[in-house]
Amino acid sequence: MRSVRLPFVCAAALTAALPSQRDVASSARAPLGGPATVADVSPNAFGFASPTLSRRERRAFVVGNAFFKDNWVQAPASAAGRDGLGPLFNARSCSACHFKDGRGRPPEPGEGGVTGLLLRLGVHQADEPDRAHPVYGGQLQDRAIHGMAPEASFSIEHDVVRGFFADGSSYELQAPRYVLHLPDPGAAGGALTVGPRVAPQVVGLGLLEAVPAAALIARADPDDADGDGVSGRAHMVPDLRSGALALGRFGWKATQPTVEQQSAAAFANDMGLTNPMFPDEELTATQVANMTFVSGGDPEVSARKLDRVTFYCQTLAVPAQRAADDPMVARGEALFERMGCAKCHVPEQRTGARACIEAYRDVAFRPYTDLLLHDMGEALADGKRDGDAGPREWRTPPLWGVGLFAAVNGHTRYLHDGRARDLEEAVLWHGGEAAQAQAAYRGALRVDREALLAFLRSL
Repeated sequence: MRSVRLPFVCAAALTAALPSQRDVASSARAPLGGPATVADVSPNAFGFASPTLSRRERRAFVVGNAFFKDNWVQAPASAAGRDGLGPLFNARSCSACHFKDGRGRPPEPGEGGVTGLLLRLGVHQADEPDRAHPVYGGQLQDRAIHGMAPEASFSIEHDVVRGFFADGSSYELQAPRYVLHLPDPGAAGGALTVGPRVAPQVVGLGLLEAVPAAALIARADPDDADGDGVSGRAHMVPDLRSGALALGRFGWKATQPTVEQQSAAAFANDMGLTNPMFPDEELTATQVANMTFVSGGDPEVSARKLDRVTFYCQTLAVPAQRAADDPMVARGEALFERMGCAKCHVPEQRTGARACIEAYRDVAFRPYTDLLLHDMGEALADGKRDGDAGPREWRTPPLWGVGLFAAVNGHTRYLHDGRARDLEEAVLWHGGEAAQAQAAYRGALRVDREALLAFLRSL
């Protein structure tokens, strides 16, 4: 067992010079999703189309929604156009992981059959991107088509991490450990790295895609030149369309530059479905030599289907903020800025002249992210290096929708692996560049901690 010990920030220092609740609540600002905002708190809150869509665009959205929810099957099958699943896979559909367009979670102890959490694999190379494991590839596939065995399974164990607030009250966190159950344990090798990844909510992606790269890169401060302890940096990754490097925006380590490439990679890696951007089966040479399977087509996901799923993900609406004028929410928003949370979770962004639809061009919205990589400390490092992103580095996730996970997905699990059981635990896990903000939260008065959480729940 370990205890978290970080310097406290005096509560009086936090409360001094805070903007008034009236000033915060009444300040002019964009809705969370800008023109793509909808007011809904139901279990379908993440599933609405942007209200700006034209009739033609809405038809494309509906078709994309159908493809997003379709269960793919093993080839050959009578379901023409929906076969080719696997042979190894993690899910049968996009919505299996992103249920109701929302967020996945890790399984509870003894619970099986949960999708929405997968393990990325690699072989560690010093100061270089991990290479795929020669037997298991780049992702653990815990499901397989009929007649074949899954690669492996895994279970999760936990260590208790204890800490204290400045007022003397205590808290307990759960640090997960992933145990692989491999058919041939000796094949793993000592250098295998494991990176758990929970499926995030998929709202507002077209807006994030439309923010000019130059505007995001301008916020980067990789050498912390301003000395504020925050040194976000851009993750430049291959763009398969252009053949050049582009700013990574999507994925927990900003490994994909566009919604299309993120969708195509998910088809290939999570469902074993070839597509125009990933035309080959994601199998190692060892797996190919030991498997016989039938293809569902060349490619299995057509360009039209990939285009429609991409458009669907780009144009999902963002739920509006709730109770923004509530005094506790307004105070929490001021504390969010004062504690330093907004240095990475940048409240407002603006799109440029290029966007997936006309209505998304040159508009302001509030995702609460800078889309940059930040060092989040050793406690959140999992050993996995993706591209140029190190084990301790994570892209700042958008905060829109975080208060609706319980309504939409029936849980309140946060962070890249779902280890945080509520929003407070998510804050307490922050380290590295966010250590000062985390210490400020632990050092705050209980009423201020509750106000910050009330603000987060309003998003």
